[in-house]
Amino acid sequence: MLNEDKIIRLIFGFKVHYLRRQKGYSYQELADLTRLSTSYLNDIEKGKRYPKPDKVSVLAEALGVDYNYMVSTDASKKLQPIIDLLKSSFFRLFPLNDFGLSLEKLLELFTQTPDKVNAFISTIFRIARNYQIDEKKFYLEALRSYQDMHNNYFGDIEEASRAFKSEFSIEEPLPFTSSFLEDQLLELYGIKVNKKKLPQNKELKSVRSYFDINQKILYLQGNLSEAQVNFLLARELGFQFLELKERPFETKIIHIDTFEKLLNNYKASHFAAALLMDEYSLVEDIKMVARKNTWYPMDMIALLKKYNVTAETFMQRLTNILPHHFGIEDLFFIRLAENKNKETYEMTKDLHLTNPQSPYNNELGEHYCHRWVSITSINELKKFKRKSYIADAQISKYWNSDKEYLCISLARSSHDNSDRGVSVTLGLLVNPLLKGIFYFLSDPKLKYREVHTTCERCGIKDCEQRVAPAKIIEAQKEQEDRIEALNNL
Repeated sequence: MLNEDKIIRLIFGFKVHYLRRQKGYSYQELADLTRLSTSYLNDIEKGKRYPKPDKVSVLAEALGVDYNYMVSTDASKKLQPIIDLLKSSFFRLFPLNDFGLSLEKLLELFTQTPDKVNAFISTIFRIARNYQIDEKKFYLEALRSYQDMHNNYFGDIEEASRAFKSEFSIEEPLPFTSSFLEDQLLELYGIKVNKKKLPQNKELKSVRSYFDINQKILYLQGNLSEAQVNFLLARELGFQFLELKERPFETKIIHIDTFEKLLNNYKASHFAAALLMDEYSLVEDIKMVARKNTWYPMDMIALLKKYNVTAETFMQRLTNILPHHFGIEDLFFIRLAENKNKETYEMTKDLHLTNPQSPYNNELGEHYCHRWVSITSINELKKFKRKSYIADAQISKYWNSDKEYLCISLARSSHDNSDRGVSVTLGLLVNPLLKGIFYFLSDPKLKYREVHTTCERCGIKDCEQRVAPAKIIEAQKEQEDRIEALNNL
C-alpha cells in the first residue's frame, strides 16, 4: 500500500531514471556530474529517497531540465500517462505483492519502452472512462483474477477452519444450527446477535447484516432463511478467528475503498463455507453423485439440506473443491437474476477459472441466451410456482464452437422479492477428464442444447427462444459482404 509521500518519491525517481537513460548516462557518469554517490542516485530512482532542494537543482541541471519540472507531479506528454498511473488509486491500494509483482520492475519496464507503454496505459484509461469502470468494478475483477491465480483454493483457510474446530473442541454433527453458531460467537468473542433492530429501518432493507464493532453486536435482517443466517454467522466467526482487521462491516459491501478489504471479505467467506462444508466430507459426497450413471436432480437438493447452506454457498464451494481434489480447472460460476421487466436477466456474479469460459458477463445491454439452463430453471420455477429449489442440468454446446459444458443449475425465488427468480449455475468444460469423473454424462436423458452468449451474437437459425435479433452477427455479415465486393471490384 502506497502513501502520498511514497508516490511523490516514485514520480521523482521515475523522472530521474528516464532522463538519465535518455541522456545515455550511467550511474557513475551522473554521479560525476552531480557529485552524488551512485548508491544515493540508485535510492532516488527506486523511490527510497527524495533529495533536498540544492541536490534537486544539481540533478535538474545535469539532466537538462529546470527545477520546477523535477519537483512537479506532472510531466511531458510522453511520460504523463505513466505519471497519472502512479498518482491513481491503482498503486496506492492495489497489493502488487499478492500478485507476485514488483513496483521497481514495472517502473523499469515503463522507462525501457515509454512510448508503447504510454499508449497502452492511455488506452486502458480511456476504456475505463468510456465504460464507467470504477474502483469497485476494478477491485472485483482483481479479486476474480486472484482467485483464478490460486485455482480458487486456499489451503491456509481450509486448515484454519479445521484449527478453529480443533482449538475449541467443536464436534457438532452436521448441519450446524444457527443457535449453535450464535453461541460460538457469544462464548468465544463476546458478540451478541440482534435480529430485531435492522428490519425496523426501511432504508436498510437491502442490508443483510451489519457488525457494530464498538458494541460487539451482529445485526441480522429479519427475512433471511436459516441457511443464509448460518453463512453470515460463520463468516463473522471467520473475521474473528482469522483476525482480519481491514474488513467490511455490512453485507453487501456498500463502499469498496481498498482491495485488502475485499480480499479479507472473501477470506472470511471462504472460511465460512469451509466451516459449514468440510472439504473431505464434500469430496465424498461429490464422488457419490458423480459416479451414478443417471443424473438425479434431487441429489443436489439433498446436499443443500445436509449442510443447511444456500445454493450460492454450495455452488461456490464446489469451485474450491473441484479444481483441487478432482483436477477440474476449466469451470465457471454465474448468478443470474430476473430484471423487473421479467424479460431480461442480469448476471450479478461470475467467476471463471483457467480461461475466460462461456458464458461471460455482458454489460452492453444485450440479451442472454434463453437456452441456458440458468434461465430455463427460473422459468420452470415460475411455471410450477415452486417456492423451494429447482435443480436442473444440461450439456451446453456453444454455437460455432467445439466447446461443451456440463451446466448444473439451482433456481429459487429471491428472498427479497418472491416474484423475482434467481439461479446459480456451475459450468464444467466437457473433456476426457470430466467424462472419467461424472459417469452420468453418458445418460441419454441428460438435456443437450446448442447455446450462445447473447441473442445479438448468435447465428442459430429458427431459434424459438430468441428474444432479440442477431444484430452483431448481421453487422459482421455486412462487413464481410463489403470486403468481398471490394475484392471483386
